[in-house]
Amino acid sequence: MAQVHHGRGYIYSLQYHVVWCVKYRHKVLQGEIDTKLKEILFEIAKEQGFEIIAMETNQDHVHLLIDCSPQHYIPDLIKALKGVSARRLFQAFPELKTKLWGGHLWNPSYFVATVSENTEEQIKEYINSQKEKS
Repeated sequence: MAQVHHGRGYIYSLQYHVVWCVKYRHKVLQGEIDTKLKEILFEIAKEQGFEIIAMETNQDHVHLLIDCSPQHYIPDLIKALKGVSARRLFQAFPELKTKLWGGHLWNPSYFVATVSENTEEQIKEYINSQKEKS
């Protein structure tokens, strides 16, 4: 069940299902790159003050279930997740740039949906099943 948080004068429970893809759907999220990406995304979440509840990749896209506060602006969270992760992955794996035309790791678009406590378990199961389908 979704955790309820307390702020100054308000109570909230906000979860989002977020998905984005590798540019041109190149299947580069494998092995060490996949492992490093997940580490980086958890670091970004900690730095930005939100929690990743569930995460999985499927070679060419990322699924996250995040829990954040009302002060978090979703486009800024996505920008941080995608921008910082791309920069850090290119630093760790310079060969990635040669696999991607123009040196862009992520497609500029993304999907985001709100999650209710009625759907949270279903979305966690769906995200966790993504690796199995590759």
